[in-house]
Amino acid sequence: MKRLRTLFAAGAALLFPLAAGAAELRVTVSDGPIAPVTLYVALFGTAEAMAADKPLAAQTMQMRDGSAQLVFLGLPPGRYALKSFADENGNGKLDTNIVGLPTERYGFSNNAKGRMGPPGFDAAAIQLDTDSSISFQLH
Repeated sequence: MKRLRTLFAAGAALLFPLAAGAAELRVTVSDGPIAPVTLYVALFGTAEAMAADKPLAAQTMQMRDGSAQLVFLGLPPGRYALKSFADENGNGKLDTNIVGLPTERYGFSNNAKGRMGPPGFDAAAIQLDTDSSISFQLH
């Protein structure tokens, strides 16, 4: 049975190879809370997807000592934007106050900041052509 699973996994890998030119994006997020919290990171491939909050990929991980590192694998060349937040109260969402301002730390790739709302895709977009590393801070 174990051998059958191994053969199946190997066959699946041959049927679904990584796209030619696929790259990995290594991300470091800093300036989070010192206490361990869950960091949510969403990756967007278009302005429309970002505006609709429909990520191409998303990850969660524990921040330790205010920072976290993660990797998105197999990305085709293109423009991407990331947004993230530190879930400081553990409820799985970015909390806001009565006027809609975030009450938990959040951030965007390029350390982009918006006016009267979140930054747009173009402000946060990075160009990914080969394996790359980026970093940004939470506010």
